[in-house]
Amino acid sequence: MATAQVDSARGWVMAGATFVSTFVVFGVAYSFGAFFDSMSDEFGSGKGLTALLFSATTFLYFVLGVFTGRWSDRVGPRPVLVTAIAALGGGLYLTSIAGSIWLGLAAYSVGVGIAVACGYVPMVAAVGGWFERHRTTALGVAVAGIGSGTLVMAPISSWLIDEYGWRSAYRILATGGMVLLAGCYVVAAPAPGRASTDPPRPIRELLTHRSFRSLYGSTLLMSVALFVPFVFLASYAEERDLSSSLGALLVGLIGGSSIVGRLALGAIASRVGVMRLYKGCFGTMALSFGIWLVAGGSAALLVAFAVVLGVAYGGFIALSPAVAAQLFGTVGLGGVLGAIYTAAGVGGLVGPPAAGALIDASDSYSPAIAIAGGFAGAAFFVLLALPSSRRG
Repeated sequence: MATAQVDSARGWVMAGATFVSTFVVFGVAYSFGAFFDSMSDEFGSGKGLTALLFSATTFLYFVLGVFTGRWSDRVGPRPVLVTAIAALGGGLYLTSIAGSIWLGLAAYSVGVGIAVACGYVPMVAAVGGWFERHRTTALGVAVAGIGSGTLVMAPISSWLIDEYGWRSAYRILATGGMVLLAGCYVVAAPAPGRASTDPPRPIRELLTHRSFRSLYGSTLLMSVALFVPFVFLASYAEERDLSSSLGALLVGLIGGSSIVGRLALGAIASRVGVMRLYKGCFGTMALSFGIWLVAGGSAALLVAFAVVLGVAYGGFIALSPAVAAQLFGTVGLGGVLGAIYTAAGVGGLVGPPAAGALIDASDSYSPAIAIAGGFAGAAFFVLLALPSSRRG
């Protein structure tokens, strides 16, 4: 393809396809909170064990991202999307017929984990290569699908569960998700001027860069905290006699507010500075947990927490690919992003189950919220070591 196609209309089509892809895979993954109580009650499992479904899924899709990203660097995004379609449909269907929490854990985590790994990093990396002048804006549009999926899918999942039960709800999500991903497959294309023979940057080389280590460490620490509200905010609200619909709405608000962060912060990054804005997002996420800690049963404060966290989280996700591209270039970007996102997988694996176990043991959410906020604050301070140079 000609270099002139960079920043072309075809690139915006790819950004739109990535929006849909991330909408589907993350909408399913982040709507897990709506299924939490139904699955926990049916299987008789505690909060810590049930949260393991979400955490194992998070771990898998971020760790597998290092492989799917490098795979896509070589062959383009379309073959990877085929795997996403099959994994999402098969994983959700098998989850819907699971007879125990352990079978549900295996089916859900493997199926949804592979689907997200194939529908996220490869598509986002391809968008990064389609743009130069408008890269941060295009990436903001692309990853806005994550927030939109969370905003839309959490309430829809809650309604489907009320109407048809959680098992049928998963079968409905499987069918709809496969159809939408098939549409993404039709229009997906590798970035222009990016030969599939370009070798991905070796992981051992990335580890020698202080920039990579700073990105990795801060992402790891933030991810320990970040996924706790996605799993527990709905049940937190219900235990304080707030409506179940408000609980699902709060998770949706995180996603909806993150759209503002992804689009608005991505658009102004070129004026403010990508690095400065990225660090600001981390500081804001850390401060947001203080709002949750003092919220108690106040619906207004819980909404404020969801909005503040969501905007900063959206900026974090939108700016991460731009930061990686600025430091390491766009050739082999899928492999670089996949390597960084393994940190999110480890943090997501640790955070929610540990928080659930602490909630079960203390019969209170406050210690878990406070510790999550501490991890978020540590992530911000680690990120301060990130240099401002264009290449790591």
